[in-house]
Amino acid sequence: MAPSGSRNVKRRCKRVFYWIPVLFIGLIVAWSYYAFVVQLCLVSVEDTWEKVVYLMVYHVIFIMFIWAYWQTIFTKPMNPLREFCLSYSDKELLEREDRGESQQEILRRIAKELPIYTRTNSGAIRFCDRCQLLKPDRCHHCSVCDKCILKMDHHCPWVNNCVGFSNYKSFMLFLAYSLLYCLFITATDLQYFIKFWMNGFPDTQAKFHILFLFFSASMFSVSLASLFIYHCWLVFKNRSTLEAVRAPVFRHGTDKNGFSLGSSKNFRQVFGDEAKYWPFPIFSSLGDGCSFPTCLVNIDPEQPSSPTSYNPAQKSTAEVRQFPFKSVRESQSRLLSSTASWTESDIAADEKNGTNNPLMTTENEA
Repeated sequence: MAPSGSRNVKRRCKRVFYWIPVLFIGLIVAWSYYAFVVQLCLVSVEDTWEKVVYLMVYHVIFIMFIWAYWQTIFTKPMNPLREFCLSYSDKELLEREDRGESQQEILRRIAKELPIYTRTNSGAIRFCDRCQLLKPDRCHHCSVCDKCILKMDHHCPWVNNCVGFSNYKSFMLFLAYSLLYCLFITATDLQYFIKFWMNGFPDTQAKFHILFLFFSASMFSVSLASLFIYHCWLVFKNRSTLEAVRAPVFRHGTDKNGFSLGSSKNFRQVFGDEAKYWPFPIFSSLGDGCSFPTCLVNIDPEQPSSPTSYNPAQKSTAEVRQFPFKSVRESQSRLLSSTASWTESDIAADEKNGTNNPLMTTENEA
């Protein structure tokens, strides 16, 4: 009982420790709100209309920034569907086999029923021993969360959460609005910062806040700009941070552009087809996170485009993830077709004309 109790205490201490960076960001943001609204706008700015404009624009940016940050922190990362988990009989069969090749034969048999196209560097099926499941494409095990995360980008200590398929759009908007927040503060604080250095500012408490607010906003702007530009590059290349470090391996070999469909389609895969949802940190990404369209021409014909046993209608509301579900086949066709949607009439017309299904013939615009 003692070792178990000590492990629980360590686990709880780790959980508290992981929230320290988030608490630090919260304190910085709270102070910046006080410094800008009270010390700059209400105390230092003399022109009434200037105060009104500053406060209105600031609060719009502030609300969007806090909303995106909240969504990034508290949106639970998605885990693979149960179809990717080993059944009890498969687990027993796998445990009885001592040889790695025999185990791979079992995993390959199971993988034939799943939309899995990526492999390990040695060409083996990607399998997670801790979660006891076959990893979907772009899925990785997070050592901090101790779970397999769909389309895992990285574990971010500043949000105490894994950034992946379910919250990557929110993370991108968090970077965008936090950068805009810092740039706006820097721009509006600049003239009063100059007055301070030119001794044209009264000797009040606002001096410290205006000085430190300018320096902190400027420094955060530089770091956020570099991070935001890098992730924009990743979005338009359709890569995660992990895939940028180590390119995904397919059956034909390593291909860093294997999931790239062209800049426009790559962007829509993260932000969705409807532009009205792009500025808001609500889920609008395409797909289900378990399968992704690729630019590869020679896709394994034995692999299905979606789990054969998966039926969304059979899942209860409690089991369904917190955002709208879109089937793999629908999301793939919407991304791979030249238009934003694909209807049954289009499929019938293609079959009549003898043309190929867009799910089987893909294009490489990268």
